[in-house]
Amino acid sequence: MPRPERFDVLFEPVRIGPVTAKNRFYQVPHCNGMGRAFPSSMAAMRGVKAEGGWGVVCTEQCDIHYSGNHQRELRLWDAKDIPYLARATDLIHEHGALAGVELAHNGAHVSNLESRAVPIAASVEATRGLFPGTARAMDKNDIRAFRRWHRAAAVNAQRAGFDIVYVYAGHDMTLPINFLSRRRNQRTDEYGGSLENRARLLRELIEDAKEAVGDRCAVAVRFSVDEMMGERGITADGEGYDVVEMLAELPDLWDVNVSNFDNDGATARFSDEGYQQQYVKFVKSVTTKPVVGVGRFTSPDTMVSMIRGGTLDLIGAARPSIADPFLPRKVEEGRFDDIRECIGCNICVAFDRAGAPFRCTQNPTTGEEWRRGWHPERIERRTTDDTVLIAGGGPAGLEAARALGQRGYSVILAERGRELGGRVTRESRLPGLATYARVRDWRLQQLRSMRTVQLLPGNEVTPELVHEAGCSLVAVATGAVWRRDGVGRHHTAAVPGLDRLPVFTPDDIMDGRLPSGRVVLFDDDHYYMANVLAEHLVRHGCEVTFVTPESMVAAFTQQTAEQRRIARRMLELCASVRPLTSLARTEAGAAHLACVYTGRETEVPADAVVLATGMVPRDTLYQELRNEDPQALAASGVRRVVRVGDCLGPGIIAAAVHSGHEFARTLDTGLTDWTPFRRENVALDWDQAMPPASNAVVRSEA
Repeated sequence: MPRPERFDVLFEPVRIGPVTAKNRFYQVPHCNGMGRAFPSSMAAMRGVKAEGGWGVVCTEQCDIHYSGNHQRELRLWDAKDIPYLARATDLIHEHGALAGVELAHNGAHVSNLESRAVPIAASVEATRGLFPGTARAMDKNDIRAFRRWHRAAAVNAQRAGFDIVYVYAGHDMTLPINFLSRRRNQRTDEYGGSLENRARLLRELIEDAKEAVGDRCAVAVRFSVDEMMGERGITADGEGYDVVEMLAELPDLWDVNVSNFDNDGATARFSDEGYQQQYVKFVKSVTTKPVVGVGRFTSPDTMVSMIRGGTLDLIGAARPSIADPFLPRKVEEGRFDDIRECIGCNICVAFDRAGAPFRCTQNPTTGEEWRRGWHPERIERRTTDDTVLIAGGGPAGLEAARALGQRGYSVILAERGRELGGRVTRESRLPGLATYARVRDWRLQQLRSMRTVQLLPGNEVTPELVHEAGCSLVAVATGAVWRRDGVGRHHTAAVPGLDRLPVFTPDDIMDGRLPSGRVVLFDDDHYYMANVLAEHLVRHGCEVTFVTPESMVAAFTQQTAEQRRIARRMLELCASVRPLTSLARTEAGAAHLACVYTGRETEVPADAVVLATGMVPRDTLYQELRNEDPQALAASGVRRVVRVGDCLGPGIIAAAVHSGHEFARTLDTGLTDWTPFRRENVALDWDQAMPPASNAVVRSEA
């Protein structure tokens, strides 16, 4: 169907210096865990974004020198790094998009673990992170050298085919923003003191880049207008405003956001769509140059309001472009129901921070474009005559049915409950997780238009039903259950005394069975489940003691950029928070807690215990079918039975969706004797294997 006219504004071209974006959809720089370690995967992922209609597709940050080395991100130290970046720009240009590169030097934000160079900064400061070290203050020679490196990287970026070159002054993690910062810049020369002095380096970098490539490439500034720390930092109504006003017409584009990344990349649990508008809205009032900003935009109407309301000229996106690389094309074609909306869970961020290729809860193909050949919109038509029975309508079962239906297979999906969605339906009712329901809703919307797929809620699959159905493939996607014995990462055996006190699991609470009174909540899962349960229980009048054997609350959520918010919420809501503590044993009316190091016990009063520890697959149906006589199954037409999603291995929702998609692509989930994806192999550069003769060790003779 044609799109309504009100969305036409999103498809107007926008002039950015010497180049023009074909529309207002702008994939801002975002990391992805692939970078220079997996350059083919990185390039293919960016190319798919361009194919999906984004007018501008940018890289992640790109190191310009070994003294600001981030290890896993892109690199443009010299011309040797051009070829793999050129591969990315070629794929982006194939679809008429502009290619942008975010040049970066991370200063004291990194410890230079690869290069071993002493980090440099505006002033002497400890390097950030846990590796011991101190960044030295840059002298005038260092500043001149840094400008040379940045200029050379801009020239090489243009040679690699980029259309937009960034000066990156954001997220409290690059040299330009650290020179701007009153907290970090203690200099007394012309680069310190007044705001004009502190902004001098940023001005020089913009001018250098404009002089070097400005007639061929646009020069953009990525700037965090508010550090979300009040008077201690840059604020949108203070120096953030002043910097933009001071440099208003110098760059070709302003890319504005908030700092640090934990604020810029806030999850849906803690921020709504468009949440950055209040901070960045002023920018267009002080510059005539185009402005791009983000806010986890998924609604086309919100996007239009950002343009019509004078906040932005270009709709920036990172996470929404991962969840649906074809979002612009779907808006253009009026296919709004087909948009796969980002749920704001930050699993993409988590795996990048872990140094692994990122993944997405909504989009199982991201990161797999090159290595598996998976496309987010296209999938091979069926290659066999199989019919498929899927037992279980959770995220794995729904995705398997959807992708199989897209391939043209005949599918029956049976779910024992009256509701489809499995864990995402149940979890989306917990505090802050409402967007998780999008995992279910998008797939159901797609499935209901597929004639070859039957959805049968309220029907439990039994071995007898498998024989009656006569399907050749059976996928058991019956999920998993939370353990009731306390076994998890810390305890490998059941916690003693659990028969003496009421015990509840996340399944109990999501089913509406709630404890009362004084509750000890033991978190050995370390993600979101325990802390959202704590919030839920406090709302229902419980007094919660939060216990975890880790050194901090919800330790994994350091990776999802929300740990600090979660910890603060637990400290505000719970009667007590006990890190580095295990649940040792229970008895009537009490729980015994133990220090994980000393074993020293403390008794606390308790009317109930909630255990968020490990999970076990609900795989009874699979085991029953596997134990049957193979000839009997074959006689019923069954040639293969597989487990999918949490039934195969309990994990995060993204893993379940990926498992369902993999089954739909391959019709199997078993391990193979061959690697089912392509690998990047290092090619040895023998010309660089030995140092120059001038660096050879000279031995003195006696």
